[in-house]
Amino acid sequence: LSAPRGVCFSLSLCLLLFLLMLSLLSSQLFFFSERAIARHEVREIEQRHTMDGPRQEAVLDEEEDMVIIYNRVPKTASTSFTNIAYDLCAKNKYHVLHINTTKNNPVMSLQDQVRFVKNITSWKEMKPGFYHGHVSYLDFAKFGVKKKPIYINVIRDPIERLVSYYYFLRFGDDYRPGLRRRKQGDKKTFDECVAEGGSDCAPEKLWLQIPFFCGHSSECWNVGSRWAMDQAKYNLINEYFLVGVTEELEDFIMLLEAALPRFFRGATELYRTGKKSHLRKTTEKKLPTKQTIAKLQQSDIWKMENEFYEFALEQFQFIRAHAVREKDGDLYILAQNFFYEKIYPKSN
Repeated sequence: LSAPRGVCFSLSLCLLLFLLMLSLLSSQLFFFSERAIARHEVREIEQRHTMDGPRQEAVLDEEEDMVIIYNRVPKTASTSFTNIAYDLCAKNKYHVLHINTTKNNPVMSLQDQVRFVKNITSWKEMKPGFYHGHVSYLDFAKFGVKKKPIYINVIRDPIERLVSYYYFLRFGDDYRPGLRRRKQGDKKTFDECVAEGGSDCAPEKLWLQIPFFCGHSSECWNVGSRWAMDQAKYNLINEYFLVGVTEELEDFIMLLEAALPRFFRGATELYRTGKKSHLRKTTEKKLPTKQTIAKLQQSDIWKMENEFYEFALEQFQFIRAHAVREKDGDLYILAQNFFYEKIYPKSN
């Protein structure tokens, strides 16, 4: 039986209306679904920003971004001090890197200077970092960096340093006793060398601590340059965080621990009790006679190196006098001696 024409038309109309409503409903569902997805994505982005916020701050944290450069002068007890840094690095969570230059040349090529500055400032995986090596002072500001490293160093009485280096080249030390040295086999004493006017003990060999602090300028390495000494003094005061002296190494370590505990926490006790605190004693060293010392002291080069040493010693003792107090023969670090007051506006 065939349905009446009017009934078929009604069914077709109902079907069409149903399809239109279904299409409209699908569109609405798709719209709401898209909005839900969009909200979800926004929440995810906000959550990522919230999670990344502290992590980004940690990267920029001052202590974690810190780099120390110890451009160590040869034969100033630098090995003893550096071994303390190696012993503490795992515990205090920082990295130690040795700057090994070809033939221990303290002057870098211009291209190596650029590479070195880039490494120091951008090598985040090695931060916080303690770099050490026989490299003369390098001014990071010349390369446009925003944050310069912290420089520290230790210097020594110039004649004592030269005598130690003279015998080190011939007999080595107790750090690597089996290593053959450049002048091994030469039995001539330092006194004999000075008396004969030898090259290894010439006054020109005293010219080392000044150029190490002066830097990479050509004038720094012109023996006897007054400009170089003035520049070395300027850098010591303005570019170095702390410069100690070999003769008072424990006090130098104590001050570093008090001021930079992120690196040197536990250093003083380790120096006093550790087995590596007095490494690298030059063997077969014979102290020079008064006559030998007097002869070297007649040199203008000695006078300049000694002036720089006395300048550094005075500065170090000034810093120490304002940081420690002596009691019963021992030194104690002063507690914080400043505070804040009259803080406005007042909090409710």
